[in-house]
Order: sequence, then structure tokens, then C-alpha cells
Amino acid sequence: MATTRGTRSDKVRRIFLQFDANKDGGLNRGEMAALVVAVNPRVKFSDEQINAILDEVFRTYGEFIDGDRGLTFDGLLRTYDDGAGDVDRDFDALGLDMASSSAAAADTDIAVAESSGASSSIADEGRLDPQKKQRTAAWAASPNDGIMFDDTWRLVDDLEILIKRLKMKQQAGDGKKNDNSDAYSDAGWSREFGPSSDHMEVAWAESGHDYAAFVKELGVLRSRADGSRSREEAFDGHMAIGRVLYEHKLFKEALVSFKRACELQPIDVKPHFGAGNSLYAVGKYEEAKEEFQLALEAAETGGNQWAYLLPQIHVNLGVALEGQGMLLSACEHYREAAILYPTHYRALKLLGSALLGVGENRAAVKALEEAIFIKPDFADAHCDLASALHALGDDERAVVEFQKAIDLQPGHVDALYNLGGLNMDIGRYQRASEMYTRVLTLCPNHWRAQLNKAVSLLGAGETDEARKAMKEALKMTKRIEVHDAITHLKQIQKKKPSGGSNGENVFVVVEASRFKTANEKTTLRQELANAIEIRAFQRLSRLGRCDVELLRREMNDNDVPLSFSGTGVPEKSIRKNALERVLHRLLVFLKPETFQESVKAINERILSALDESGLGRVDIGMFYAIIAPICNGPPERRKRIAFDALLWRLVNEGSSQLKKADATRYIKLLRAIYIPSHGVSEMLEIHGETDTSTVSLNEFLVMFDDPDWGFGVMSTLLRLELGDRKRHGRQVCSVCRYPIIGSRFREVKTHFSLCNQCYSDGKVPSSAAKLEEYRFKEYETESEALKDKFALPPPSPSQSPADWHREGGQRKINDDLGHVQPQPLHMEEDYGYWNPVPYYGGGGSGGLIPHGAD
Repeated sequence: MATTRGTRSDKVRRIFLQFDANKDGGLNRGEMAALVVAVNPRVKFSDEQINAILDEVFRTYGEFIDGDRGLTFDGLLRTYDDGAGDVDRDFDALGLDMASSSAAAADTDIAVAESSGASSSIADEGRLDPQKKQRTAAWAASPNDGIMFDDTWRLVDDLEILIKRLKMKQQAGDGKKNDNSDAYSDAGWSREFGPSSDHMEVAWAESGHDYAAFVKELGVLRSRADGSRSREEAFDGHMAIGRVLYEHKLFKEALVSFKRACELQPIDVKPHFGAGNSLYAVGKYEEAKEEFQLALEAAETGGNQWAYLLPQIHVNLGVALEGQGMLLSACEHYREAAILYPTHYRALKLLGSALLGVGENRAAVKALEEAIFIKPDFADAHCDLASALHALGDDERAVVEFQKAIDLQPGHVDALYNLGGLNMDIGRYQRASEMYTRVLTLCPNHWRAQLNKAVSLLGAGETDEARKAMKEALKMTKRIEVHDAITHLKQIQKKKPSGGSNGENVFVVVEASRFKTANEKTTLRQELANAIEIRAFQRLSRLGRCDVELLRREMNDNDVPLSFSGTGVPEKSIRKNALERVLHRLLVFLKPETFQESVKAINERILSALDESGLGRVDIGMFYAIIAPICNGPPERRKRIAFDALLWRLVNEGSSQLKKADATRYIKLLRAIYIPSHGVSEMLEIHGETDTSTVSLNEFLVMFDDPDWGFGVMSTLLRLELGDRKRHGRQVCSVCRYPIIGSRFREVKTHFSLCNQCYSDGKVPSSAAKLEEYRFKEYETESEALKDKFALPPPSPSQSPADWHREGGQRKINDDLGHVQPQPLHMEEDYGYWNPVPYYGGGGSGGLIPHGAD
């Protein structure tokens, strides 16, 4: 029969009076600690665990704390009302009697309880040997997540025996493996409530007879749980089995138990939370996210009962989203966790790391500084703060923070690697090489560190050592960039004089006016520079691999609710985290870490420009129109879908004509985003358009293709897209000495050749620096260059065909074949260009908080 409110209140009052030792009407920390220990006789709490529980109680029920006196009776009653404990269980465990009214009688009752074992939902402590008591986890007797029934304890004891037996069999004959568990950044979960260090070292072999026998015996325990006397007891059994399995890193088996518990009590938060943790541990991030969302819904509808768990659900949901690469969405949940629990330093650290990952560097610094203020010895937070400061250009503070992280955790791989990148950025190549060497000592297969070590050695002038390091990097990864780098080093060594200076410049940068084109086919220098910058963003964002037709599908299949911008104009706008989900559908082929890079690039370049109000909302129609020109597909389709996206916006929906003011604003915004050198001044003219006329598709295309005021650079961009993998045999750039990929620009007088990048930068070899002007021909393929090289000049009017062949034509061939352009002897490199995508942040997306803290 259910306990009435009056009976509950009376029992809580008896418990309160029992532990109010000084009779001041409150339970201070010492008295509360005595209560926690007394109602959990099977658990041997550490001081740290007791303090954690008391901190949570006194924080959650702060309104019921009466100064130094502590928690009032009403506060204790509220904890039981919120489900923080079971009144009947605790009352019985303490051996109290409602008929007793005096303190002496209460003391007698307690003495009886201690000597004879009063009735309790927890099995008598005397039945356990000391070893089992030591082994029992703190969660098992916690007020919120503890074991409620005697039979459940027996299941736990039997399961511990099975796990110990399996562990002994699998470890028989196996030596201990090297443990670099402190080398990387903290996974993000709460170590106070995570798996113990002993459990973390176990790597279970799931194939073999021993494991199969364990699973079979585990099935017997689950059947015992299913055969319990009540649904509540069966739920308690499966939850306990799941928790023990999770503690021992048997995640797949833990998931089975948590799923069964979900079936028994679908609206309970804990089984969904445990299932989410288990799914994340086995790499199923999408399913983990769904379980955490179910847990969040249940917690939000369950009132204060689950208030203690809400921050951790938000954190773990954010971590699961990071596992999918969804940093913007993760930020929302980290913020919510920090709001609910302002001293949750892990939530603040994860928030800062995620903000850093999407390019919100100033906000990242603020969150990370707050995390460090709460926990000054948090090495990961120092590491990420240093990365954010470096991104903002504050290198001196960044070095200090990196060093703090390394001092706190000498084997911190991320801090060492990123400090190496910082040193290389500021020209301290020798110091950078030392950092990368330390990384390789901890992680011998870290190919990025090996490649960057080679770059730093090259910067320090140690070319031979750099070449050796580069070959080691090539053994680790077969990337074509590494092969090109080795070829580049060979070129440097061939052209390096014996005893010459290594610091003399071998190229000069000339004014743009001195670069001329030999024909109309040759691309202008500035136009190519703009196209290269757009192409670099296109590749970094991976939008060049997104089919432009997917944008049309998104517009047709997804209904975007109306909202109002800062100016009050209705439009189809969504929050950035919702737009991230759209991008995830468009770029579904990307790995999570690559998707993070893509979102960061898009956020920094496009979303920051579209979010004019700073409220985190973006005009989705304008966004589709902005990215359409750089998506994959025929140029005509890209332009058409950009036009349709502008029509799809509410202000033009249902019309085949686009307002000229909207088209003009779009073109100016497009140029401002992709060609900042031209578009910044035009951004000032975007607002205030009053033209009410409309334009058709053809008129829009004319505006779009205008080389001066439109996006005419798209034609050059298309040539870059097609030439990405076109090589010119053994031709190398006369300035950077890299193999020429894409177009080759050949100077018609001195015959030196430049790659796309050096041509757009205006670099020429120092040996040709004294020319007043340079005329270039552009060759998209080497076959074009050969045809031009051996083409005979047209005959003059006074020449016969025979004379032309004999004189002019042969002289032309001899001139071309006989001319050898002297190559630069040695060179000084811009080594910052080499750094192969250094990553920042404290070691990935972070990890879960395994289970609720009381």
C-alpha cells in the first residue's frame, strides 16, 4: 500500500530528528554526511564522494539552507519528494519505529538495527565480505541512482564474479600494454563518476569461447531479473546489470541491459541516459544522440526529480553531436548545461573548444577562461585557450598557456603539437622541431607531426634532416602532397651552391602593372588571384563536392517557418545550428572531423556576413543563393538555382521575376564574401536600395556575368576546378620549384614558367627582375605548350613558302630548342605555406559523463 503524504512527512521528521545532533533545527554538512552514510550501510564512501554529494544537495536545495544550521526539515522533505531518496527504504534501513518518540528510544532502535540487521531494501552488510564492499561502486547506494532491492544486490554480486572470471581468463599469459592514457586531452567525462582506472585498462576480446560462455551466463542473470516479483524490481535489476557492465567497459552488453530497462520504464531518464552512453562508447553517435534526446525530453517533463541530471544530459548530448561533427548544435547544449550548472567547468571547457572549432575565437576565450577560473589545473582548458589566443594573434599569451598545459600534463600531445605550430608560424623553426620530436616520442605514427617536423627543419636550414623526416612521413601516409614536398627538396638541393648563402632571395614581387598578357586567352593576374582564393575556400568548405541540385531538393522538401529580421522584414530565416543540420545533409559524404572543418570555413566566411543582427539567424534563401555558384554542377545550373533560391525567399515567392534591388544586393553580397578586396566598399551600398523594378532570368544572368560589377570571375574558377589534377610533365615553377599543377604561365621573352600561385602573387625569379615588363602565355596542358613551341611563324609577303620553311621556320625551332633559361641557384622559402592543416583544440570532440552524479 502506498505511503500517504502524512506518513511520509512523519517518517522524514523522525529521520531529521535522528540526525539533528545539535537540535538547532537544521542538518549541517557533518550531520548530512552522517545521514548519507547511515542510509547506505553497504558503501564505503571516500571523503571526496561525500563532499560531492553534499555539494550537489546544498546547491540544488539552496533555498532550504538556513545559514550555518544547514538543511531544514522542509528541505529534507523536498529531497524525498523530488525522488532523491526513498523514505520507506531509508526509514527501514535506519531501524526507526514510528511508535518511538524519544531520542533514547530512537538510539535504542538504531542499536538494534546495527546489531541484528533491521529490515532494509539493501541486503545486510554482514553478508558481504570486505573485498566485495571495496568493489561496490558509489553509484549503487546513491539516493538517486542506487540499487533498491535485495535480489538486485545478489545479481550484482554474481555479475562481478563472472566479470572477474572472464578478466582472469583473458589476461592469462598477456603482459600489460603500454598505457598512454594521459597523453591526450581529457575525454570530457567526469572522472569522479567514470569507470575506474582498473576497468579502463581492460580491452575485452569479444571473440572466443570464454567471452561466448560469459555472454551465456550473463543471459541467465538477465532472465533472473526478468523473473522478478514486480516490474520495478526487474527494472532495478537490468539497470544495475547495465551499470556494472558499463563500469567494466563491456559496452555492447551494457547496452542490451539499458535497452531492456527502457522497455520496462520508457519514461524513466536513467536507462535512456545509460543507453546513450553505451552507444557513444561503441561509436554509434546518431543512435546515442537519439537516446540522449529521449532522456532530455523525459527529464524536462519530469519536474525537479531529474534536475540534478539535466546538465549532464545536455553535456553528453553535445558530445554525441560533436561525434557527428555538429559543433554549432553542440554549443547550444553546452551553453544550456553551463546555465543550469554555472560551476560545471567541463561544460564550459567543451563550449570553448566547440566555439574554437567553428571559428568563434573571442567567445571561445571567454568560456575557456571561465573554466580555468573554476578549475585552474585543467590542462585541456589551458591548451584550448592557447589555441584560441593564437588564432586571435595573441602569441605571447598563447605560449604561456601552452606551457601551463604541458607543465600540468607533460605528455599532453595536443599542447605539444599546437605549440610546435605556433613556433613555426612565428619563425622559431628549431623550437618547433623540438616540439614535434616530443610528439613523435609519445605517438610514433603521428604523420602530421612528422611532416611538420620536416618543414620546421627546412626552415632552420637543415635540409638533409628535413629530407629524411619527409621520407619518414611518406612511409606513414602515401599522400601526394608529401611526395611533391620530397621532389621540392630535391630541386632545392640540386640548385643549392656549395658554400653559397642560404638566405639570399631568389625571387622578387613586381607591381601588377608590369604583368602583361601575350593574348586574350591568358588570365589577368588579379582575376586569377581572386579565383584562387575562391577555389581555396571551395575546397576547404568541400562545397565543390556538393551537387548543386541538392539545394533545389532542400528548398522543395523542407518547409522553413517565417520569421522577422532585425529590420522587421518577414523572411525564411533559421538559426545557425539548424542550418548546420542542412549542411550535414548536403555534405553527408564527409567524415565528422572533415565536416567540422567545412562548417568552420562556412561560418567564418558566409554565415558571419549573413548574420547582420548578430542574433545567430541566417536568411536560408540567401544562403542557398550564395553557395550555389561554388557547388558542383554545370555553370548554367548553378546560376539558375541561385536565381531560384532568391525567388524562393518569401519576398519573391510565387513570382518568376526578381526584384532588381534584391538581385543587386545579392551580387554585392556575393562579391563582398568571395572577393573581399573588391566587395568591402560595395557592402556599404547594400542598404537603402529603392528600385522597385524587376528582372527576368536572362537579365539576372547578364548582371551575374558582368566582369566588373558581377561575378565574372566564375569562368576562371571553372578553369581552376578542371585543372586541379593537370600536371605539366617535369615542368616546375621557376620561383617555388614545385611541380606545376593547373595552368602554366610562360614568359615569352625570358621563357621562365610560373605556377598559378606565383603568377597571381606577382613573383618572378631574381635573375629576371630587371625587366620593365613581363608578357605571359597561359597553357592549360603541356600539349598546348608543345604545339605553341613548335608552331611555325606565318610567312611574310616577300617570302616564298620554301624560303619560309628554310629560313624563318627553322630559325624559330632552333631558337626554342636552343634557349636554356638559367634557374635560380638557391632560394628562401615561405615555410608557413607548408604547414599541413595544424589542428587546434584539446583532443577531439570530448567524451561523455558516463552516469549521473548525485
